[in-house]
Amino acid sequence: MSGDDELPAGRAEFHQRHKAQAILDAERLIAHRAQLKDGWLAWVAGELYRLGPPPYVAMVRRELQRLTQH
Repeated sequence: MSGDDELPAGRAEFHQRHKAQAILDAERLIAHRAQLKDGWLAWVAGELYRLGPPPYVAMVRRELQRLTQH
């Protein structure tokens, strides 16, 4: 590994590091959908607010969208 590989690469590196966790969080949110029914969207909004920095929340939102589209 070269010295350049250890330096942060910005947004691309952030996405690469956190993609798996974003997918897990999206799946966790979807798992509550049937139980919460009409209150699910409000609950998801609250959960997203607590998840972390905006770039991570955006990743989770994209995964939610991807996983809920048929």
